[in-house]
Amino acid sequence: MKPILVVDDDPQMRSALKEAIQRIGYGADACENGQDAIGRISRTGYSLVVTDMKMPGMDGLSLLREIRRRCATQPVVVITGHATVENAVETMREGATDYLLKPFSFDALKKAVLSVMARAADGREFLTGDPGMQKILALARNIAASDITVLVQGESGTGKELLARYIHRMGRRGGKPFVAVNCAAIPENLMESELFGHEKGAFTGAAERKKGKIELADGGTILLDEIGEMPLLLQAKLLRVLQEREVDRVGGKEPVPVDVRVVATTNRDLQKECREGRFREDLYYRLNVFPVKLPPLRERPADIPLLAVHFAEKFSAAEEKTIRGFTAEGIALLSKRPWRGNIRELENVIRRAVLLCRGDAIGADALLFDEPLEAAGYNGKIRDMEKELILRTLKEVDGNKTRAAELLGVTVRTIRNKLSEYGN
Repeated sequence: MKPILVVDDDPQMRSALKEAIQRIGYGADACENGQDAIGRISRTGYSLVVTDMKMPGMDGLSLLREIRRRCATQPVVVITGHATVENAVETMREGATDYLLKPFSFDALKKAVLSVMARAADGREFLTGDPGMQKILALARNIAASDITVLVQGESGTGKELLARYIHRMGRRGGKPFVAVNCAAIPENLMESELFGHEKGAFTGAAERKKGKIELADGGTILLDEIGEMPLLLQAKLLRVLQEREVDRVGGKEPVPVDVRVVATTNRDLQKECREGRFREDLYYRLNVFPVKLPPLRERPADIPLLAVHFAEKFSAAEEKTIRGFTAEGIALLSKRPWRGNIRELENVIRRAVLLCRGDAIGADALLFDEPLEAAGYNGKIRDMEKELILRTLKEVDGNKTRAAELLGVTVRTIRNKLSEYGN
């Protein structure tokens, strides 16, 4: 875990903050001004920056803006002894992760630090060095404070749900519920009840009243993931929710008011779906108030090594290995891939590579892909590559088929069938 950087021109405060952060359990560096901080961040990189607001030269707000210009995802906690509603709002609008008013307790600082670290460990922060993605994140911060409905479009695996969570967290509803609904995963006959809820006795098996996902998100954000998969009949009912801000439970006698922000995602061309009669045009325009399109990973080449290193650190810690990065050949091979499965595919590849890596750096020999390509340096038959991958994975997990299936993203039954096919 990278250390935390403390920025404060007061030597006593700087020392006290550094010591407090170390007591919480994290490494800490300290500097006395914003210019020094920018240099350190560029050279070292930090899990979190904790900065005072009032400093000579570059103050905390100017430092925050410069950090945001360089790295849209760097968490920053701002501390001040001169708080007003106006500068608090301005600081949060500029992208501060949290805001502490002096004098604050050790517990208040600890809560702020642990909150940031928990989100980072949870994989909920965007990691990007791509200028286009940084502009998208800046745009997301600008709209987060409003309740505008957002439609996030992009290929599968590009991080659409992550962006939805980012918008929720950065806005005024950040401390309220975030409820995600995968419209592609809920059976059509259950979707109405799941989304809108039902009353006791509304249908066979409805033994008690149940709130739907939209109602459970009251006060917060509802994510309608893969909205293009929603049946037409339910699209009409969802349209009413967006128009009237109320839900009709199945079997209910009167509507229930709800206060939710709606973020929808899709990997489909919804305009084409409208033309072909599979998606309501009026619902499309209700959802497409603020459209955001996420670029695929192949259009973000700078993010490939950045994400690869992140996943390598994450999985090597989980496997209790010490992997320090990649060989030049490994990075070169990753950079040549088309990544049709985007970030999700990259994550799976690095997870396997960590398992197969024998040294302290991941090389080309540990990078086994879902689709072996001659261009990537593999000339064998797909069946041979598949066999090699399965047998190597089983060897690494001491023959545990369940663990191997989990790492390879297949079922245990598939592993058994393939072994039988190989005569093992």
